[in-house]
Parts: sequence; structure tokens; C-alpha cells
Amino acid sequence: MDHPAPIPQSPAGPSRLRDRLTIPVLASGGILMAVMQTVVVPLLPDLPRLTGSSASAVSWTVTATLLSGAVLTPVLGRAGDMYGKRRVLTAALALMTVGSVMCALSSDIAVIITARALQGAAASVVPLAISILRDELPPERRGSAVALMSSTVGIGAALGLPLAALVVQYADWHTMFWLTSALGALGVAATWWAVKESPVREPGRFDVLGALGLTVALVSLLLGVSQGGQWGWTSARVLGLFATTMIVMALWWWQQLRTERPLVDLHLVTRPRVGLSHVAALLTGFAFYANSLVTAQLVQAPKATGYGLGLSIVATGLCLLPGGVTMLLFSPLSARISAARGPRITLALGAAVIACGYVVRIADSRDLWMIILGATVVSTGTTLCYSALPTLILRAVPAAQTASANGVNVLMRTIGQAVSSAAVAAVLVHHSSLVGRIPVPTLHGYLMAFAMAGAVALAACAAALTIPGDGPAGGVRRARGASRGARDGAMEGA
Repeated sequence: MDHPAPIPQSPAGPSRLRDRLTIPVLASGGILMAVMQTVVVPLLPDLPRLTGSSASAVSWTVTATLLSGAVLTPVLGRAGDMYGKRRVLTAALALMTVGSVMCALSSDIAVIITARALQGAAASVVPLAISILRDELPPERRGSAVALMSSTVGIGAALGLPLAALVVQYADWHTMFWLTSALGALGVAATWWAVKESPVREPGRFDVLGALGLTVALVSLLLGVSQGGQWGWTSARVLGLFATTMIVMALWWWQQLRTERPLVDLHLVTRPRVGLSHVAALLTGFAFYANSLVTAQLVQAPKATGYGLGLSIVATGLCLLPGGVTMLLFSPLSARISAARGPRITLALGAAVIACGYVVRIADSRDLWMIILGATVVSTGTTLCYSALPTLILRAVPAAQTASANGVNVLMRTIGQAVSSAAVAAVLVHHSSLVGRIPVPTLHGYLMAFAMAGAVALAACAAALTIPGDGPAGGVRRARGASRGARDGAMEGA
């Protein structure tokens, strides 16, 4: 007797809930990462007094996070491709949370710097999350989800500054780190519960030698760039760091080309579609970061300068908040443009919008509403760029290498931001005058910084237009084929 075919059962309630929460949980992890990187900024003027240390020592609370994030982003991206993206993502969020707890428990500057270095691991959250979205979502949902994930960096930064300033102003500074510790622990638990482990893997032996070589090269480069203004650009220390970078990078490149399972697939990186995307990421990171740096200093400049507004750090954060809200609102639009015209056009358009934002900044940097308008236009362009970059990478690399490839792309953004910080500082120091016996940048210096960032944005636009074209349909077909091939390979390996 034939038995009737079983009626397909719908997924259980908790499983459906986890599926619906995957994107919000991953996005909240990206926002939390950006908040964690930003919250220390309002503390910087007071940390020497609070910790009994020097201003140069306190600057390492920012430098340590920058260095560890730059090093760990490609390393953890590669580890995610090999050992599981959710596993590595959860570990990165856990390290970030442990660092926050250490900051909450201590006033010793050495402990705080160590903790901030641990928090740098969270820089890998966005590339790992984007890779999970590629593996788990259908193509029709992938574009908007990736765009939202990319915009979380700007959203978190815009939220973190006023939030931290309010906490520091009305409560003990350790309270801020207890708050971020609680949010971090919630993020770890939510990620482990709501996010599925991706079945797409690229098995093999981890390239320890390649990771060590990249670490030495990146630390030497970023340390020289970030400390060049303080140590002197022609000092023996800075020149020695740059020489070390070039020598180690040449040896690392040679080693990567001869390793069976390299940390970074240089054959893939040197393809025009991937390599030019990385160049555009570096230039976009430079252009975007100048906006936050210069706006914060400009509106806080004393009124005696003739252009400054003398705003508090809380008011400064609120000036940057519209840009964060704009990034959230415009992320779906950027996904639609990429779907209709391709991410290359979205990237070029975004870079052009950034340049237009700096034109607004140059036209009027005295009225508060014009300052906010210009900063918001730059943030809008950044949303288009940052949403298009991972989409370009997803369409150009195999599914099994998306985390490591996006990790390198985020690394290029980080390098661009570090170079932007040094370049802006050099311009403002060169164009400064005494106000009450204190050297303060002149308005001309700020306008020069805007012009420099706008020129770099135009260079990013040109780089985007030189990326080989790819229609949206072709990219989706290739992504499906690569994903199927990677899944088949993973199943055969199992």
C-alpha cells in the first residue's frame, strides 16, 4: 500500500525568527564596531589627567586600534574563509568586548592601550558579515543587505561621537566602557544565535609566514604615517619604518606568489577588476575621512579666529549626526543603482558626489547650516562608494575567497584614512596662526584640506571608471556559478 507523500513542513518558529534577524544582527555588529572605534575621541583631551600619562602616550589609544585593525582584517578574513565566517566573526566581537571590559576596569594607560589593540579585531566584522550575506542570501536580497552593511561604518561613527560625549559629560568615563561592554556581549550572543555558519570554505593550511610578513609591513607603514608629524617626516625613525615597509613588502610579495595557499591571492588582486577596486577603496577612504577630521576641528575652533563656532564636543557630534542618518537612508538607493547600472557606475557617482560636497565646503565654511549640508553631501557620496566596493569584490572573486578579498578592500580603506589623517594634519599645521598664544589652523588651511580631499575624490571617480565594466545580470550569473562551485567543492571535501 502506497503511503501518501509527506506534507512539507514550514520552518519552525525560532528558525524563521533567526532568518529574519540575520541582517539586523550583522548590521548592528557593524554599527557597534564603528561606535567602539569612535567613543574614545571625546576622552582624548582629558585622558592624560585621568590616567596620569602624557599626551603622546594617550594618542596610542587611537593608534593601537588602527594598527591592530589593519593587521587583523585580512588575517581574520582569510581565517573566516578557512575555518568558518560566523566562528571568526563571533571571536572578533568577543575580543572587542573583552577590550571594552578592560577599559572599564582600569585607569592604567598601558592596560587601556592593550585593550584598544584588542578592539581593533572588530575591524574585520564588516568584511566577514558581507561574506556571510553572499553565502546565505538570494541574489535579489543580497545587494540591499550588502549596501546596508557597508553603511554601518558611517552610521556607527556618527552615533558614537555624541553618545560618548554625553556619557563623558554627565557620568564617570568608565561608564561609557561598561555600556559598550554590555552591548558587545549582547552582540556576541545575538550573532551566535541568529547567524548561520556558512558552508562555503576554502580548506588548507593557514599561511603563518605570510601573516607575520604582512603584520611587519603594515605596522611599519601605518606607524610611520600616523607618527610622522610628531616624530618628523625626515627623522631616522620614520625613514627607517618606510624602508622596512618597502623591503618586507617586496619579500612578502615574493613569498605569497610561491605559496600554495597564500594569505592573499596576489594573482586575484592583480586582476584589473579587483586591483582597481582596491585603489578606489584607498582613495575613497582618504576623501571620506578628511570630512570627519576637518568638520570636527572647524566647528570647535574658537570664535576669536573669525570663522570658528566654538561648539562643544556634544554639539560637534550632533553636527555629524545628519550624515550618519543619510548613510542609513541612502543605502537602499545605492543598491538599486548598482542593480540597474552596475556597481562601477555607483562607485564613480559616489566619488563625484563626495567631490561636490567639498565644493560646498569650500564655497561656505562659516555658516553652520552650510557646514552641515556640505558634510552630509560628502556622507551621501560615501554611502554610494562604500556600498559599491564590496559588490564589485563579490562579483570579481570566487565565493570561497570573499572574506579575505573584502578584508583586503577594507584594509585599503584603512590605509587611505591613515594617510588622510597625516595629510590633513600636515596641511593644517602649515597653515596656522596664533590665537591667544595658541596655534590654530586658519580658514585658508581648512579650505586647502577640502580642496585636497576633493581632488582625491575625483581621482577615485577616475579609478572607478577604469574598472572593466560588468552588467548587473552578468555579475549575478557569475556570483551564482561561483557560489554553486564553492558549495559543491565544500560538499565533496566533506
